[in-house]
Amino acid sequence: MRVPTDTIAAPMFPAALKWLNVATLRMDKQRGRPVLLEFWDFCDPASLRTLPYLDAWDERYGEAGLRTILVQAPGFAPGQDADTVAAAIERLGISHPVLLDPELKLWQIYENQGWPSRYLFNQDLRLFEVHFGEGGYHETEAAIQELLDVGGEPVPYVRPEDDPDARIVVPTPDVEGPYSGPYEAGEVSVVLEVSEPGSASIVVNGEERAVQYTGVHSLVRHEHHEAGVLDLEVGDGVRCLATLFTPGLAE
Repeated sequence: MRVPTDTIAAPMFPAALKWLNVATLRMDKQRGRPVLLEFWDFCDPASLRTLPYLDAWDERYGEAGLRTILVQAPGFAPGQDADTVAAAIERLGISHPVLLDPELKLWQIYENQGWPSRYLFNQDLRLFEVHFGEGGYHETEAAIQELLDVGGEPVPYVRPEDDPDARIVVPTPDVEGPYSGPYEAGEVSVVLEVSEPGSASIVVNGEERAVQYTGVHSLVRHEHHEAGVLDLEVGDGVRCLATLFTPGLAE
């Protein structure tokens, strides 16, 4: 969504917060370049689905001046631990600067509402474009191109359901903790916290799966929205924090 005025200044980063992939950044030192800041959580499937677009924009427009920053704002307890976050950032191959906001200090300054949330500031560090949730990818890229005075075709949609013209179906609501039973979705995922990576496992519809890391694990993915039945067993050394259902394409 394009902001109708240019009067909203970029908040400064709280000085006490830690950074990954970069030395401490100051927002006022970014003046002269567009800044794309996204509130994000490695335990949130929707956040993971936006990641390919952030990576592509950084690759396309970084040399032209775009600064891309992820703010790790935890929606689940593992996101509060710096070592766990660092391991996830390395596993996911994220090279952007990552600000750790374990107590949601910057989140509260922004009065943010959910994950992911995307804020694009212009060269004067005034809010230029904002988007909440997934989607809006071509709109954000067009705004980046406008600020940098560059052109080009936008990044292709990574998944068919990313297209705003796609017909998707509302899935089963997310469930706190593990879930077994009927569902309707395009994909079923769980957020797992692992205390013993070498021996932890889950059983999904009778199939045992090793669990090597804390974060999002896809259990079932369908080509379209489908009805199904999930049978989930959680073994020792792993805790299921939530079962999440992703919208799927209508047939």
